[in-house]
Amino acid sequence: MPNDLSHTKDLHVTGTGDPGKARDGTIDRINTAHERLMSLLTSIHTSDFLEIDVTMSQAKVLYLVASVGEMHMSTLPALLGVSLSTVSGTVDRLVDHGLLDRREDPADRRQVVLRPTDAGVAAIDRFRDLNARQLRELLDRIDSPGLAQIEHSYRLLVQAAASLAGGAGDASQPAPHRKGTL
Repeated sequence: MPNDLSHTKDLHVTGTGDPGKARDGTIDRINTAHERLMSLLTSIHTSDFLEIDVTMSQAKVLYLVASVGEMHMSTLPALLGVSLSTVSGTVDRLVDHGLLDRREDPADRRQVVLRPTDAGVAAIDRFRDLNARQLRELLDRIDSPGLAQIEHSYRLLVQAAASLAGGAGDASQPAPHRKGTL
């Protein structure tokens, strides 16, 4: 497969044939382009990403806990599709690194409550900053008409994501989770 996606321009499906197949083909090409983009970004920013000293499993746990502020550890296995012992090891490492705080639930001492520490919030902010910087670097290389297309596409993606999440999406509104807040 070539290193760019220029070969996909010839795959455009016209109005003939099965519209479902045409739509599926378009979605497949978008997924291929997205995978290629992620691969390129990974190769460009590997050193930046590695400076954030957490594994992908740890990042998942940290993001899940931070997204709600506090969480019973017993809810994580179902969310992650792993065993409690796997989650316990991951949580242990995050606690050891000072990224999560673990304590007994005063209402039920059998339950363990997790919450991100200030250092955990800072780690998430570093991920977000890296993502924002990568996106800005890409967008700075695109002309104004291309930026308008991307803006429109992002609005559509935000609306689709919001409908999956059960809410109304407006790409002009700030994200609910911004730097320094969860």
